Amino acid sequence: MYLDLTIAIPVKNEAKNIADCIKSIGKNFALNIDVIDSGSSDGTVEIARELGANIIQFTWDGKYPKKRNWYLLNHKPKTKWVLFLDADEHLTIPFKEALCNYIQKFDYAGYWLNYSIYMNNYKLKAGYPLKKLALFQTEKGLYEKIEENNWSKLDMEIHEHAIINGSVGFIKSKIDHKVNFENINWKQKHMEYAKWEAKRYLSLISNKRVANNFTFFQKIKYFIVNTPFAGISFFIGSYLFMLGFIDGIKGFKYALLKAFYFQKVYTEIKKVGK
Repeated sequence: MYLDLTIAIPVKNEAKNIADCIKSIGKNFALNIDVIDSGSSDGTVEIARELGANIIQFTWDGKYPKKRNWYLLNHKPKTKWVLFLDADEHLTIPFKEALCNYIQKFDYAGYWLNYSIYMNNYKLKAGYPLKKLALFQTEKGLYEKIEENNWSKLDMEIHEHAIINGSVGFIKSKIDHKVNFENINWKQKHMEYAKWEAKRYLSLISNKRVANNFTFFQKIKYFIVNTPFAGISFFIGSYLFMLGFIDGIKGFKYALLKAFYFQKVYTEIKKVGK
């Protein structure tokens, strides 16, 4: 029996990933699969359509809304629930079973989701966990509104949080997040992510009302990224305190990549803030 659920997959040139992503959803699970595409030129759209997904084309004008909010505002799913899934994320059987159970038995408006991180096909046992608020009732959620006016090249919400009107639960069963961290496209994208996150940070702290409502973990994160020790702090956190060392060289590389990213955020904060 189909769940009263739409799975939304924002993409751009994800031909290498989209088939496995859609196949992991399986048949007779979600009522709709919507692929929101940003002008892919590598066959992504054709593959997704052949596998039964609906295709929605998105062209960003450099301003609010970006891809996810544009989709929710202009192509709002008719289902009760919406799950946002990246093309390199795969639904697991335990997660699908848990999702069915939770949305039918509990009265939450949204759910934090838990992810297994695969580093080039190796499943990490430790390191910083990945959690996202990516499942919510369609009428009760929208991503943060951040005005950009062309100051980034990113057409999709990256680290914005979904704002949920209601209580939020947590599903422990994990989605598989499979990334090729050595892919040059991944590195280039995260250079852009770091620039965006620096500008977002400076924008947020300029608004005292928003800054005063940071969560405990947001306060810690933003304190660290505004110091020259950002990179080493995140490396030590991932490799030592979060036991990344048990994954050997893979755990070391993962911690190093996190360190590189947050050090880049720090340097961009200093550059933009001048």
